[in-house]
Amino acid sequence: MKTIKQLIETSPRTPIGIAPGDTVLAALKLMAEKGIGAVVVMDGDKLAGIFSERDYARKVVLFGKNSTDTKVAEVMTEKVFYVSPEHTVEQVMALMTDKRIRHMPVLDAQQRVLSLVSLGDMVKETIAEQAFKIEQLERYIAG
Repeated sequence: MKTIKQLIETSPRTPIGIAPGDTVLAALKLMAEKGIGAVVVMDGDKLAGIFSERDYARKVVLFGKNSTDTKVAEVMTEKVFYVSPEHTVEQVMALMTDKRIRHMPVLDAQQRVLSLVSLGDMVKETIAEQAFKIEQLERYIAG
């Protein structure tokens, strides 16, 4: 199984970040512009949290908060689960499934954000690997 390092090397994903003091509306506009479902919240070069569509739905819309006035820091997820580049796709998918997480930052040994991977990335890679194995088995059987 591929490691996260191999995955992000073959398909680089520059993490899209926003500051804790930015508004929820700014975060939503950025996410819409980039076609993504989550952004990392960066306090300088330090990971402060993550803000996702789920945070918006459950912490802004549900409580009738105003996206223009609400700061990302007020509604972001502060307890961020993250992985290292050495984790395998299988390990990350298991963790995401267990914790019900759709987006997870990849941090290096110095706690710098290298990438942000999604559950969709994990599923796509798993399907590709299974297709490769099936093709190899078919070739073996066909002789």
